[in-house]
Amino acid sequence: MYRSLKCNSISRLFSSCVLIIISLSSCIYKNLAGPVVTEEKIQQAKVFYQMHFKQAVFDEEGWRKVLEVQTEVHFKVKVSFQIFHHYMTLKSAYFVPEMNTTGDNDHLPSSFSLLCCQKYDGRLPIRIKAVPEGKIIPRGNVLFTVENTDPDFFWLTNYIETMLVQMWYPITVATISREFKKILAKHLKATTGSLEGLDIKLHDFGYRGVSSQESAALGGAAHLVNFCSTDTVAGLLMAQQYYGCPMAGFSIPAAEHSTIISWGKSREKDAFECLLDQFPSGPVAVVSDSYDIFKACKHIWGDKLKERVMERSEDSALIIRPDSGDPAQTLLEVLKILEECFGSSLNSIGYKVLPSYLRIIQGDGIDLNSINEILEKLRDEGWSAENVFFGCGSALLQKINRDTLNCAFKCSYVEANGRGMDVCKQPVTDPSKGSKRGRLSLRRNSDGFIETVERGAGKPEEDMLVTVFENGTILQEYTLDEIRKAAQLWEEDVSPSQHNKEDSTTLEIHQKCIMNGVH
Repeated sequence: MYRSLKCNSISRLFSSCVLIIISLSSCIYKNLAGPVVTEEKIQQAKVFYQMHFKQAVFDEEGWRKVLEVQTEVHFKVKVSFQIFHHYMTLKSAYFVPEMNTTGDNDHLPSSFSLLCCQKYDGRLPIRIKAVPEGKIIPRGNVLFTVENTDPDFFWLTNYIETMLVQMWYPITVATISREFKKILAKHLKATTGSLEGLDIKLHDFGYRGVSSQESAALGGAAHLVNFCSTDTVAGLLMAQQYYGCPMAGFSIPAAEHSTIISWGKSREKDAFECLLDQFPSGPVAVVSDSYDIFKACKHIWGDKLKERVMERSEDSALIIRPDSGDPAQTLLEVLKILEECFGSSLNSIGYKVLPSYLRIIQGDGIDLNSINEILEKLRDEGWSAENVFFGCGSALLQKINRDTLNCAFKCSYVEANGRGMDVCKQPVTDPSKGSKRGRLSLRRNSDGFIETVERGAGKPEEDMLVTVFENGTILQEYTLDEIRKAAQLWEEDVSPSQHNKEDSTTLEIHQKCIMNGVH
Protein backbone atom coordinates (compact mmCIF):
# COMPACT_ATOMS: atom_id res chain seq x y z
CA MET A 1 0.00 0.00 0.00
CA TYR A 2 1.27 3.46 -0.92
CA ARG A 3 0.33 6.62 0.96
CA SER A 4 1.40 10.27 0.84
CA LEU A 5 1.17 13.52 2.78
CA LYS A 6 0.34 16.86 1.19
CA CYS A 7 -0.86 20.24 2.46
CA ASN A 8 -3.54 22.38 0.78
CA SER A 9 -4.15 25.78 2.33
CA ILE A 10 -7.56 27.34 1.76
CA SER A 11 -7.13 30.26 4.15
CA ARG A 12 -6.83 33.70 2.58
CA LEU A 13 -3.89 34.38 4.89
CA PHE A 14 -1.96 31.48 3.33
CA SER A 15 -3.38 31.72 -0.18
CA SER A 16 0.04 31.78 -1.83
CA CYS A 17 2.31 30.46 0.91
CA VAL A 18 4.99 27.85 0.46
CA LEU A 19 5.65 25.04 2.91
CA ILE A 20 8.73 23.92 4.81
CA ILE A 21 8.97 20.26 5.77
CA ILE A 22 10.76 19.91 9.10
CA SER A 23 11.19 17.40 11.97
CA LEU A 24 10.56 14.25 9.90
CA SER A 25 14.08 13.01 10.70
CA SER A 26 13.56 13.38 14.43
CA CYS A 27 10.18 11.61 14.23
CA ILE A 28 11.72 8.68 12.37
CA TYR A 29 14.68 8.53 14.72
CA LYS A 30 12.51 8.48 17.84
CA ASN A 31 9.77 6.15 16.64
CA LEU A 32 10.73 4.05 13.63
CA ALA A 33 14.49 3.50 13.43
CA GLY A 34 16.02 0.19 14.44
CA PRO A 35 14.28 -2.82 16.04
CA VAL A 36 11.14 -1.14 17.37
CA VAL A 37 8.96 -4.28 17.63
CA THR A 38 9.62 -6.45 20.70
CA GLU A 39 7.92 -9.41 22.34
CA GLU A 40 7.02 -7.25 25.31
CA LYS A 41 5.31 -4.67 23.10
CA ILE A 42 3.38 -7.34 21.24
CA GLN A 43 2.04 -8.75 24.49
CA GLN A 44 1.15 -5.32 25.81
CA ALA A 45 -0.67 -4.42 22.57
CA LYS A 46 -2.55 -7.72 22.51
CA VAL A 47 -3.97 -7.16 25.99
CA PHE A 48 -4.62 -3.45 25.42
CA TYR A 49 -6.56 -3.82 22.17
CA GLN A 50 -8.59 -6.73 23.50
CA MET A 51 -9.74 -4.49 26.35
CA HIS A 52 -10.22 -1.50 24.05
CA PHE A 53 -12.23 -3.15 21.25
CA LYS A 54 -13.71 -5.98 23.35
CA GLN A 55 -12.92 -8.36 20.54
CA ALA A 56 -9.80 -9.88 18.98
CA VAL A 57 -8.69 -7.36 16.34
CA PHE A 58 -4.96 -7.20 17.08
CA ASP A 59 -2.88 -8.90 14.37
CA GLU A 60 -0.50 -10.74 16.67
CA GLU A 61 0.67 -13.07 13.90
CA GLY A 62 1.51 -10.13 11.62
CA TRP A 63 3.58 -8.39 14.26
CA ARG A 64 5.37 -11.64 15.06
CA LYS A 65 6.50 -11.80 11.44
CA VAL A 66 8.12 -8.38 11.92
CA LEU A 67 9.84 -9.73 15.00
CA GLU A 68 11.25 -12.86 13.34
CA VAL A 69 15.03 -12.91 13.05
CA GLN A 70 16.05 -15.68 10.68
CA THR A 71 15.13 -19.14 9.47
CA GLU A 72 17.71 -21.94 9.32
CA VAL A 73 17.60 -24.38 6.43
CA HIS A 74 20.03 -27.33 6.49
CA PHE A 75 21.05 -29.04 3.27
CA LYS A 76 23.93 -30.97 1.73
CA VAL A 77 25.49 -30.24 -1.64
CA LYS A 78 28.70 -30.99 -3.48
CA VAL A 79 30.18 -27.71 -4.58
CA SER A 80 33.07 -26.36 -6.54
CA PHE A 81 35.26 -23.62 -5.20
CA GLN A 82 33.61 -21.08 -7.55
CA ILE A 83 30.08 -21.92 -6.32
CA PHE A 84 31.18 -21.85 -2.71
CA HIS A 85 32.83 -18.44 -3.15
CA HIS A 86 29.75 -17.07 -4.92
CA TYR A 87 27.33 -18.06 -2.19
CA MET A 88 29.64 -16.94 0.58
CA THR A 89 29.41 -13.41 -0.80
CA LEU A 90 25.62 -13.19 -1.10
CA LYS A 91 24.18 -10.31 0.92
CA SER A 92 20.80 -11.95 1.40
CA ALA A 93 22.16 -15.06 3.17
CA TYR A 94 25.27 -16.56 4.66
CA PHE A 95 26.41 -20.15 5.13
CA VAL A 96 27.75 -21.88 8.21
CA PRO A 97 29.84 -24.83 6.90
CA GLU A 98 29.80 -28.11 8.73
CA MET A 99 33.13 -29.66 9.65
CA ASN A 100 32.87 -32.91 7.62
CA THR A 101 34.52 -32.91 4.17
CA THR A 102 34.71 -35.44 1.39
CA GLY A 103 35.85 -35.87 -2.19
CA ASP A 104 38.70 -34.26 -4.06
CA ASN A 105 38.13 -30.82 -2.60
CA ASP A 106 38.75 -31.72 1.03
CA HIS A 107 39.26 -28.06 1.83
CA LEU A 108 35.62 -27.35 0.93
CA PRO A 109 32.61 -28.15 3.17
CA SER A 110 30.19 -30.82 1.96
CA SER A 111 27.09 -29.39 3.63
CA PHE A 112 25.76 -26.03 4.75
CA SER A 113 23.26 -24.47 7.08
CA LEU A 114 21.61 -21.64 5.19
CA LEU A 115 20.56 -18.76 7.46
CA CYS A 116 18.00 -16.60 5.68
CA CYS A 117 18.54 -13.01 6.80
CA GLN A 118 15.56 -11.52 5.01
CA LYS A 119 13.45 -11.27 8.14
CA TYR A 120 13.30 -8.02 10.03
CA ASP A 121 14.29 -8.63 13.65
CA GLY A 122 11.77 -6.04 14.83
CA ARG A 123 12.57 -3.52 12.09
CA LEU A 124 9.69 -2.14 10.04
CA PRO A 125 9.60 -3.07 6.31
CA ILE A 126 8.67 0.44 5.29
CA ARG A 127 10.14 2.92 2.81
CA ILE A 128 9.70 6.68 3.28
CA LYS A 129 10.61 9.16 0.58
CA ALA A 130 10.44 12.85 1.41
CA VAL A 131 11.24 16.35 0.32
CA PRO A 132 14.62 17.35 1.84
CA GLU A 133 13.99 19.11 5.16
CA GLY A 134 13.93 22.88 4.79
CA LYS A 135 13.03 22.73 1.10
CA ILE A 136 10.46 25.31 0.03
CA ILE A 137 7.50 23.59 -1.63
CA PRO A 138 4.28 25.24 -2.86
CA ARG A 139 1.12 24.05 -1.15
CA GLY A 140 -0.87 21.25 -2.75
CA ASN A 141 2.18 19.12 -3.55
CA VAL A 142 3.32 15.79 -2.18
CA LEU A 143 5.70 16.20 0.78
CA PHE A 144 6.47 12.57 1.54
CA THR A 145 5.35 9.07 0.56
CA VAL A 146 5.19 5.84 2.56
CA GLU A 147 5.04 2.28 1.21
CA ASN A 148 5.60 -1.22 2.54
CA THR A 149 8.63 -3.02 1.08
CA ASP A 150 7.20 -6.50 1.73
CA PRO A 151 3.71 -7.42 0.44
CA ASP A 152 2.97 -9.30 3.66
CA PHE A 153 3.00 -5.99 5.53
CA PHE A 154 0.59 -3.90 3.48
CA TRP A 155 -1.15 -2.95 6.73
CA LEU A 156 1.88 -1.21 8.20
CA THR A 157 1.40 1.98 6.21
CA ASN A 158 -1.89 2.55 8.04
CA TYR A 159 -0.41 1.74 11.41
CA ILE A 160 2.13 4.56 11.22
CA GLU A 161 -0.23 7.09 9.63
CA THR A 162 -1.20 8.85 12.86
CA MET A 163 2.40 9.33 13.88
CA LEU A 164 3.47 10.71 10.52
CA VAL A 165 0.45 12.97 10.02
CA GLN A 166 1.54 14.77 13.19
CA MET A 167 4.23 16.33 11.03
CA TRP A 168 1.52 18.89 10.24
CA TYR A 169 2.53 20.72 13.42
CA PRO A 170 6.22 21.49 12.80
CA ILE A 171 5.49 22.00 9.09
CA THR A 172 2.83 24.60 9.96
CA VAL A 173 5.00 26.36 12.56
CA ALA A 174 7.98 26.55 10.21
CA THR A 175 5.76 27.86 7.42
CA ILE A 176 4.12 30.52 9.61
CA SER A 177 7.50 31.52 11.00
CA ARG A 178 8.77 31.99 7.46
CA GLU A 179 5.73 34.12 6.62
CA PHE A 180 6.65 36.32 9.59
CA LYS A 181 10.17 36.52 8.24
CA LYS A 182 8.94 37.61 4.82
CA ILE A 183 6.90 40.45 6.33
CA LEU A 184 9.77 41.58 8.54
CA ALA A 185 12.25 41.35 5.68
CA LYS A 186 10.10 43.50 3.38
CA HIS A 187 9.68 46.26 5.95
CA LEU A 188 13.28 46.10 7.11
CA LYS A 189 14.51 46.35 3.53
CA ALA A 190 12.07 49.16 2.75
CA THR A 191 12.99 51.30 5.77
CA THR A 192 16.70 50.52 6.25
CA GLY A 193 17.95 49.40 2.87
CA SER A 194 19.33 46.14 4.29
CA LEU A 195 18.36 42.93 6.09
CA GLU A 196 20.81 43.32 8.95
CA GLY A 197 19.48 41.80 12.15
CA LEU A 198 16.59 39.99 10.45
CA ASP A 199 17.37 36.66 12.11
CA ILE A 200 16.69 38.09 15.59
CA LYS A 201 13.63 40.17 14.76
CA LEU A 202 11.05 37.59 15.91
CA HIS A 203 11.53 36.06 19.35
CA ASP A 204 9.76 32.83 20.30
CA PHE A 205 7.65 33.55 23.41
CA GLY A 206 5.52 30.43 23.00
CA TYR A 207 6.97 27.92 25.48
CA ARG A 208 4.41 28.38 28.25
CA GLY A 209 1.46 28.60 25.87
CA VAL A 210 1.82 25.24 24.13
CA SER A 211 0.04 22.02 25.04
CA SER A 212 3.07 19.98 26.06
CA GLN A 213 6.81 19.75 26.38
CA GLU A 214 6.93 17.79 23.12
CA SER A 215 4.95 20.52 21.33
CA ALA A 216 7.42 23.09 22.64
CA ALA A 217 10.31 21.04 21.27
CA LEU A 218 8.77 20.47 17.83
CA GLY A 219 7.41 24.00 17.40
CA GLY A 220 10.41 25.68 18.95
CA ALA A 221 12.81 23.82 16.65
CA ALA A 222 10.63 24.60 13.62
CA HIS A 223 10.83 28.34 14.36
CA LEU A 224 14.62 28.05 14.58
CA VAL A 225 14.72 27.19 10.88
CA ASN A 226 13.98 30.87 10.18
CA PHE A 227 15.20 32.78 13.24
CA CYS A 228 17.76 32.38 16.00
CA SER A 229 15.90 34.28 18.73
CA THR A 230 13.99 32.20 21.27
CA ASP A 231 13.10 31.50 24.88
CA THR A 232 11.81 28.00 24.09
CA VAL A 233 14.61 25.89 25.50
CA ALA A 234 12.94 22.61 24.46
CA GLY A 235 13.35 23.61 20.81
CA LEU A 236 17.04 24.33 21.34
CA LEU A 237 17.56 20.92 22.92
CA MET A 238 15.78 19.22 20.02
CA ALA A 239 17.98 21.02 17.48
CA GLN A 240 21.00 19.95 19.49
CA GLN A 241 19.97 16.30 19.79
CA TYR A 242 18.69 15.61 16.29
CA TYR A 243 20.06 18.31 14.00
CA GLY A 244 23.69 18.71 15.05
CA CYS A 245 23.46 22.31 16.26
CA PRO A 246 25.14 22.99 19.65
CA MET A 247 23.24 26.27 20.12
CA ALA A 248 20.57 27.19 17.59
CA GLY A 249 19.12 30.28 19.26
CA PHE A 250 19.81 33.05 21.72
CA SER A 251 18.11 35.26 24.26
CA ILE A 252 18.84 38.12 26.64
CA PRO A 253 18.08 38.82 30.32
CA ALA A 254 14.50 40.09 30.58
CA ALA A 255 12.25 41.29 33.38
CA GLU A 256 8.75 39.94 33.84
CA HIS A 257 5.91 41.63 35.68
CA SER A 258 6.63 39.83 38.97
CA THR A 259 10.16 41.28 39.06
CA ILE A 260 8.65 44.77 38.79
CA ILE A 261 5.47 44.67 40.86
CA SER A 262 7.16 42.87 43.76
CA TRP A 263 8.88 46.21 44.50
CA GLY A 264 5.50 47.94 44.89
CA LYS A 265 3.94 50.60 42.68
CA SER A 266 5.78 53.48 44.36
CA ARG A 267 9.18 51.85 43.71
CA GLU A 268 8.87 51.07 40.02
CA LYS A 269 11.85 53.31 39.35
CA ASP A 270 13.94 51.32 41.84
CA ALA A 271 12.96 48.07 40.13
CA PHE A 272 14.07 49.44 36.75
CA GLU A 273 17.33 50.74 38.17
CA CYS A 274 18.10 47.44 39.86
CA LEU A 275 17.93 45.72 36.48
CA LEU A 276 20.32 48.24 34.97
CA ASP A 277 22.70 47.58 37.87
CA GLN A 278 22.40 43.83 37.59
CA PHE A 279 23.07 43.79 33.84
CA PRO A 280 25.47 46.66 33.15
CA SER A 281 26.71 45.10 29.91
CA GLY A 282 24.82 43.26 27.22
CA PRO A 283 21.23 44.05 26.22
CA VAL A 284 18.45 43.82 28.80
CA ALA A 285 14.69 43.90 28.25
CA VAL A 286 12.40 45.51 30.83
CA VAL A 287 8.63 45.14 30.76
CA SER A 288 7.34 48.66 31.52
CA ASP A 289 3.55 48.51 31.42
CA SER A 290 2.89 47.15 34.94
CA TYR A 291 1.11 50.42 35.75
CA ASP A 292 1.39 53.07 33.04
CA ILE A 293 3.66 52.47 30.05
CA PHE A 294 3.54 56.09 28.94
CA LYS A 295 4.46 57.53 32.36
CA ALA A 296 7.18 54.91 32.72
CA CYS A 297 8.75 55.93 29.41
CA LYS A 298 8.42 59.68 30.00
CA HIS A 299 9.10 60.11 33.72
CA ILE A 300 11.28 57.13 34.65
CA TRP A 301 13.24 56.08 31.57
CA GLY A 302 13.15 59.52 29.99
CA ASP A 303 13.82 61.55 33.16
CA LYS A 304 14.85 59.90 36.44
CA LEU A 305 16.97 57.20 34.75
CA LYS A 306 17.80 59.07 31.57
CA GLU A 307 21.51 59.36 32.25
CA ARG A 308 21.73 55.69 33.17
CA VAL A 309 20.08 54.77 29.88
CA MET A 310 22.34 57.04 27.85
CA GLU A 311 25.42 55.46 29.45
CA ARG A 312 24.63 52.19 27.71
CA SER A 313 25.91 51.27 24.25
CA GLU A 314 24.51 49.59 21.16
CA ASP A 315 25.79 46.26 22.45
CA SER A 316 24.16 46.91 25.83
CA ALA A 317 20.91 48.44 24.70
CA LEU A 318 17.93 48.92 26.97
CA ILE A 319 14.94 47.25 25.31
CA ILE A 320 11.62 48.56 26.61
CA ARG A 321 8.69 46.15 26.44
CA PRO A 322 5.07 47.36 26.22
CA ASP A 323 2.71 44.47 26.94
CA SER A 324 -0.86 45.75 26.71
CA GLY A 325 -3.16 47.97 24.71
CA ASP A 326 -3.53 48.29 20.96
CA PRO A 327 -0.08 47.21 19.67
CA ALA A 328 0.23 49.75 16.84
CA GLN A 329 -1.14 52.73 18.76
CA THR A 330 0.87 51.92 21.88
CA LEU A 331 4.10 51.51 19.93
CA LEU A 332 3.66 54.79 18.10
CA GLU A 333 2.99 56.64 21.34
CA VAL A 334 6.00 55.05 23.05
CA LEU A 335 8.22 55.93 20.09
CA LYS A 336 6.96 59.53 20.22
CA ILE A 337 7.72 59.84 23.96
CA LEU A 338 11.16 58.27 23.64
CA GLU A 339 11.99 60.55 20.72
CA GLU A 340 11.05 63.59 22.82
CA CYS A 341 13.26 62.38 25.66
CA PHE A 342 16.25 60.91 23.81
CA GLY A 343 16.02 62.30 20.31
CA SER A 344 16.25 60.44 17.02
CA SER A 345 18.24 60.50 13.80
CA LEU A 346 17.60 59.63 10.17
CA ASN A 347 19.08 56.50 8.64
CA SER A 348 20.60 56.31 5.17
CA ILE A 349 17.22 56.25 3.42
CA GLY A 350 15.47 58.84 5.57
CA TYR A 351 13.60 56.91 8.26
CA LYS A 352 13.78 57.83 11.94
CA VAL A 353 15.86 55.75 14.35
CA LEU A 354 16.15 55.97 18.14
CA PRO A 355 19.65 56.17 19.65
CA SER A 356 21.43 52.82 19.31
CA TYR A 357 21.31 52.23 23.08
CA LEU A 358 17.49 52.20 23.07
CA ARG A 359 15.07 49.79 21.39
CA ILE A 360 11.55 48.37 21.88
CA ILE A 361 10.18 44.81 21.83
CA GLN A 362 6.47 44.22 21.23
CA GLY A 363 5.30 40.79 22.32
CA ASP A 364 1.61 41.28 23.00
CA GLY A 365 -1.04 40.70 20.32
CA ILE A 366 1.39 39.69 17.58
CA ASP A 367 0.25 37.57 14.64
CA LEU A 368 0.73 37.74 10.87
CA ASN A 369 -1.96 40.39 10.45
CA SER A 370 -1.02 42.63 13.36
CA ILE A 371 2.72 42.62 12.71
CA ASN A 372 2.19 43.82 9.16
CA GLU A 373 -0.27 46.47 10.33
CA ILE A 374 2.16 47.71 12.99
CA LEU A 375 5.08 47.94 10.58
CA GLU A 376 2.98 49.72 7.97
CA LYS A 377 1.85 52.33 10.52
CA LEU A 378 5.39 52.81 11.76
CA ARG A 379 6.61 53.33 8.22
CA ASP A 380 3.79 55.76 7.47
CA GLU A 381 4.87 57.81 10.50
CA GLY A 382 8.48 57.80 9.26
CA TRP A 383 9.88 55.20 11.67
CA SER A 384 12.35 52.53 10.59
CA ALA A 385 11.62 48.87 11.37
CA GLU A 386 15.03 48.64 13.04
CA ASN A 387 13.60 50.34 16.16
CA VAL A 388 11.42 47.39 17.10
CA PHE A 389 11.80 43.69 17.84
CA PHE A 390 8.83 41.40 18.11
CA GLY A 391 7.91 38.45 20.27
CA CYS A 392 5.24 35.91 19.39
CA GLY A 393 3.74 33.16 21.51
CA SER A 394 0.44 31.44 20.85
CA ALA A 395 0.02 32.70 17.28
CA LEU A 396 3.33 31.03 16.45
CA LEU A 397 3.13 27.74 18.35
CA GLN A 398 -0.44 27.16 19.51
CA LYS A 399 -3.23 28.91 17.55
CA ILE A 400 -2.92 26.48 14.66
CA ASN A 401 -4.29 23.05 13.76
CA ARG A 402 -4.05 20.47 10.99
CA ASP A 403 -6.57 22.44 8.94
CA THR A 404 -4.47 25.61 9.01
CA LEU A 405 -2.63 24.26 5.97
CA ASN A 406 -5.04 21.35 5.30
CA CYS A 407 -2.43 18.63 5.77
CA ALA A 408 -3.72 15.21 4.69
CA PHE A 409 -2.26 11.70 4.41
CA LYS A 410 -4.04 9.54 1.81
CA CYS A 411 -3.73 6.23 0.03
CA SER A 412 -2.98 6.64 -3.69
CA TYR A 413 -1.81 3.24 -4.94
CA VAL A 414 -2.43 -0.41 -4.03
CA GLU A 415 -1.38 -3.81 -5.34
CA ALA A 416 -3.63 -6.84 -5.05
CA ASN A 417 -2.99 -10.28 -6.56
CA GLY A 418 0.03 -8.92 -8.39
CA ARG A 419 -1.90 -6.10 -10.06
CA GLY A 420 -1.34 -2.41 -9.30
CA MET A 421 -4.19 0.09 -9.10
CA ASP A 422 -4.20 3.89 -8.80
CA VAL A 423 -6.74 5.03 -6.22
CA CYS A 424 -8.01 8.34 -4.84
CA LYS A 425 -10.95 9.85 -2.96
CA GLN A 426 -13.39 12.19 -4.72
CA PRO A 427 -16.24 13.09 -2.34
CA VAL A 428 -19.11 14.79 -4.17
CA THR A 429 -19.94 16.75 -1.02
CA ASP A 430 -16.54 18.46 -0.88
CA PRO A 431 -14.32 18.46 -4.02
CA SER A 432 -11.53 20.18 -2.06
CA LYS A 433 -10.99 16.89 -0.22
CA GLY A 434 -10.07 15.05 -3.40
CA SER A 435 -6.72 13.28 -3.21
CA LYS A 436 -3.92 12.51 -5.63
CA ARG A 437 -3.75 9.12 -7.35
CA GLY A 438 -1.06 6.61 -8.17
CA ARG A 439 2.62 6.59 -7.35
CA LEU A 440 3.71 10.17 -6.84
CA SER A 441 6.89 12.04 -7.57
CA LEU A 442 7.91 15.68 -7.32
CA ARG A 443 9.74 17.52 -10.05
CA ARG A 444 10.68 20.93 -11.36
CA ASN A 445 9.13 21.23 -14.81
CA SER A 446 10.52 22.92 -17.92
CA ASP A 447 9.04 26.26 -16.81
CA GLY A 448 10.89 26.06 -13.51
CA PHE A 449 7.77 25.34 -11.45
CA ILE A 450 7.59 22.56 -8.87
CA GLU A 451 4.77 20.09 -9.49
CA THR A 452 3.53 16.70 -8.36
CA VAL A 453 3.46 13.99 -11.00
CA GLU A 454 0.72 11.40 -10.46
CA ARG A 455 -0.06 7.88 -11.75
CA GLY A 456 3.58 6.78 -11.65
CA ALA A 457 4.39 8.92 -14.68
CA GLY A 458 7.38 10.66 -13.12
CA LYS A 459 10.98 10.03 -14.13
CA PRO A 460 13.19 8.74 -11.29
CA GLU A 461 16.04 11.03 -12.30
CA GLU A 462 13.74 14.08 -11.92
CA ASP A 463 12.19 13.08 -8.59
CA MET A 464 12.92 15.54 -5.78
CA LEU A 465 11.75 13.06 -3.15
CA VAL A 466 14.64 11.39 -1.35
CA THR A 467 14.55 7.98 0.33
CA VAL A 468 15.09 8.83 3.99
CA PHE A 469 14.10 5.55 5.65
CA GLU A 470 13.96 1.92 4.57
CA ASN A 471 13.49 -1.32 6.51
CA GLY A 472 14.38 0.14 9.88
CA THR A 473 17.36 2.17 8.70
CA ILE A 474 17.67 5.93 8.42
CA LEU A 475 19.26 6.69 5.05
CA GLN A 476 19.29 10.48 5.06
CA GLU A 477 19.79 12.99 7.88
CA TYR A 478 20.07 16.77 7.85
CA THR A 479 21.81 19.36 9.98
CA LEU A 480 20.07 22.56 11.05
CA ASP A 481 22.61 24.52 9.01
CA GLU A 482 21.58 22.61 5.88
CA ILE A 483 17.89 23.11 6.63
CA ARG A 484 18.33 26.85 7.26
CA LYS A 485 20.21 27.24 4.00
CA ALA A 486 17.44 25.46 2.08
CA ALA A 487 14.74 27.61 3.73
CA GLN A 488 16.33 30.98 3.02
CA LEU A 489 14.08 33.71 1.65
CA TRP A 490 13.91 34.26 -2.08
CA GLU A 491 14.67 37.58 -3.73
CA GLU A 492 10.99 38.22 -4.47
CA ASP A 493 10.20 37.71 -0.77
CA VAL A 494 12.13 40.83 0.21
CA SER A 495 11.48 43.12 -2.75
CA PRO A 496 10.15 46.48 -1.49
CA SER A 497 8.26 46.96 -4.75
CA GLN A 498 6.32 43.76 -4.15
CA HIS A 499 5.63 44.82 -0.60
CA ASN A 500 4.05 48.09 -1.69
CA LYS A 501 2.43 47.04 -4.94
CA GLU A 502 2.45 43.87 -6.99
CA ASP A 503 1.73 43.79 -10.67
CA SER A 504 -1.77 42.33 -11.04
CA THR A 505 -0.83 40.17 -14.03
CA THR A 506 2.14 38.66 -12.21
CA LEU A 507 0.03 38.06 -9.12
CA GLU A 508 -2.71 36.38 -11.15
CA ILE A 509 -0.24 34.00 -12.81
CA HIS A 510 1.46 33.33 -9.47
CA GLN A 511 -1.80 32.46 -7.76
CA LYS A 512 -2.88 30.24 -10.64
CA CYS A 513 0.34 28.25 -10.39
CA ILE A 514 -0.06 27.93 -6.64
CA MET A 515 -3.67 26.76 -6.93
CA ASN A 516 -2.56 24.01 -9.32
CA GLY A 517 0.07 22.82 -6.88
CA VAL A 518 2.75 24.15 -9.20
CA HIS A 519 5.23 26.89 -8.39
